[in-house]
Amino acid sequence: MARSSSGIVAGLTVAAVAAVGFLGYQASATAPAHPQKAAAPPAAPSPAPSAQAAEQAKPVAVPAESGTGSRVVYSVGQKRVWLVSESGQESKSFPVKPSTAHPKPGTYLVNSRSSAVTGSDGVPIEHVVRFATADGVVVGFSSRVDGQMPEPDQSKKTGGIRMTRADGDAMWAFATINSKVVVVP
Repeated sequence: MARSSSGIVAGLTVAAVAAVGFLGYQASATAPAHPQKAAAPPAAPSPAPSAQAAEQAKPVAVPAESGTGSRVVYSVGQKRVWLVSESGQESKSFPVKPSTAHPKPGTYLVNSRSSAVTGSDGVPIEHVVRFATADGVVVGFSSRVDGQMPEPDQSKKTGGIRMTRADGDAMWAFATINSKVVVVP
């Protein structure tokens, strides 16, 4: 009798494995190709904004030595740009990531623009507003298509003064050909 019960157990085991295999196949055949991820639970509100966010939100006055009239003001030291209207009113100010090649302080004119190109660092960029040359490198404002703003590689000469995509949109709308760009220390 022991032999027949071991044969029954073996048969039941084979049937169970076959059933599990069939059910697994059925589940995979009816599953969506790209399952949606479960919604993440809402993040708990942070008690205080980060130091960087607080720094960006803090109003910073347009540098006094930046001239008058409609202009883009770029402070290399403050790593900040101001878009200033004809009346002298600041319409927007935002932080930027300076390039490794810095233009000398002075007044420049926007001399070329490109809606989308590859930057001197090999990264796809958009809303390029060029205005100077420094250390043999063309310098201009731009935003990375991927939205990132990493520190530039100090071992390379690059001319891209990077900003967020939203700030790049504002720069593109404001700084047309022959617009004044004032660089201050």
